[in-house]
Amino acid sequence: MEDFKSEEEFLKAYNPDDYEKLSLTTDILICSVSSEEEENYRKLSRKYFSILLVKRDNYPFKGKWCLPGGFIGIDEDLEEAPKRILASETNLHDIYLEQLYTYGSVDRDPRMRVISTSYIALVDKNRLQDKLSPNASWFNTTVLEDDKEMQVTLDNGVETIHFTIKKTLKGKTSDRYKFSIAKNDKLAFDHPLVIAAGISRLKNKIGYTDIVFNMMPEYFTLGELQQVYEVILDKKLLDPAFRRIIANKVEKTTKVQSGGGHRPSALFRYKKKK
Repeated sequence: MEDFKSEEEFLKAYNPDDYEKLSLTTDILICSVSSEEEENYRKLSRKYFSILLVKRDNYPFKGKWCLPGGFIGIDEDLEEAPKRILASETNLHDIYLEQLYTYGSVDRDPRMRVISTSYIALVDKNRLQDKLSPNASWFNTTVLEDDKEMQVTLDNGVETIHFTIKKTLKGKTSDRYKFSIAKNDKLAFDHPLVIAAGISRLKNKIGYTDIVFNMMPEYFTLGELQQVYEVILDKKLLDPAFRRIIANKVEKTTKVQSGGGHRPSALFRYKKKK
């Protein structure tokens, strides 16, 4: 290594071609919990956890489904890239985003060395005003999980996708797992890993943050909110335990939900932090 006497001397000698290059992308996992009409009007509409996928129209992985994503421009801010990509690939705007993980396996992209910073986005898709792009589709998501693996099924009513994630405990005193793809034939790149990580992140954060309210309408009943928690956590919650979880997160309004054969129910809304 040369011994430069100053920063200026180093910069004059610096040649970017002397360094190996890699590319940076971003992939976005868009999640929603929303209702589908219930034939029995006396019951709450069933809630479904769903994610948004787009079908690739270019190689590599042409014709396969993937998360919305793309390359980050050389002069583009990292936080702005997912917003631009969401708008261009799905026609969605102004939805909640937070950074998830960075993926950098050497062989994750057949074209070149690509590192991806992934994001999770949350939305109530029943309230979306934007019309989806033609190649984008919501997939209802079912997860079967134990200590060793996560089996995920995605279904949009036309096509069904299955993949399996192997879980390896990172340490004996930890409840954190390393994920690897055990089976996948319809999703591009390593996107099953992003989906698995995003679902796990959401399950973990729902208990100690207010993140779930990004997936709720402005006004809701406590029964509807409880359904959303149960769909994400994939388990039934006892009413007293649920009330403790949300006690300081919601406030009762003067509005009521009526009609459709239901007894009028009080409507609540998210209590914003001051």
